[in-house]
Amino acid sequence: MPHELYRRQGHACLMFSETSNEGGDAVQSNQFLIVDDGQGVIIDPGGNLAYSELYLGMTQHFMPAKLSAILASHADPDIIASLDRWMTAAPAAKVHVSALWERFVPHFCKPGKTSGRIVGIPDAGMRIRVGLNELIALPAHFLHAEGNFQFYDPVSRILFSGDLGVSFLTGQEARQPITSLNPMPKGMDAFHRRYMGSNKILRSWARMVRTLPIDMMVPQHGAPLVGAAVGEFTAWAENLPCGIDLMSDAHYTVPA
Repeated sequence: MPHELYRRQGHACLMFSETSNEGGDAVQSNQFLIVDDGQGVIIDPGGNLAYSELYLGMTQHFMPAKLSAILASHADPDIIASLDRWMTAAPAAKVHVSALWERFVPHFCKPGKTSGRIVGIPDAGMRIRVGLNELIALPAHFLHAEGNFQFYDPVSRILFSGDLGVSFLTGQEARQPITSLNPMPKGMDAFHRRYMGSNKILRSWARMVRTLPIDMMVPQHGAPLVGAAVGEFTAWAENLPCGIDLMSDAHYTVPA
């Protein structure tokens, strides 16, 4: 069953968190459905392990064939490897992904299946119409992919943050909102130090998101951050050494 993040006056945001072979070899991942005035989009639909359960779960709330868009924060397999199947299931849907990945994502599909259906998001981001409202594709480059976007919903005031804000919580824990970073959620510190590009990028990201009213930050792995935890995470990330900040010559030696 999906977790309802928001529902009011024809606008709904649902999170699916149990579709990815949980307990098996694959990483847990979340997928998201946003519906406004009868129009729907899916964010980060996941890999093939997620497809069947996500499709069946979605049909209880919105018919997949009526999706108008598939939004991908970046082009990792756990984000969009199921694209071939979604191209069939949602024949009218356009795929929005960074322009850097525009010519790479067709490799997930049979030849010709994405022809005319990929919208390259420019580096500066864009606004994407959903029903009567818009989602905002926010630049989040190198957090962690070269071409990377987060999706902000001004109606629900939810930031769908991709791989930023990730924790290693699973099962029921992944559906329980994190209200404080004290204690630090499982896996959050180690993940961000390794996967995020650099502190310089995180500082730029923090300055950007502080201009938005954000009630909830929902990553692609783990649990949503709500209330004070959003500000706590932003402050923590802004000062976090990560990625190339932690690399040295010692990390680049020929194995013995």
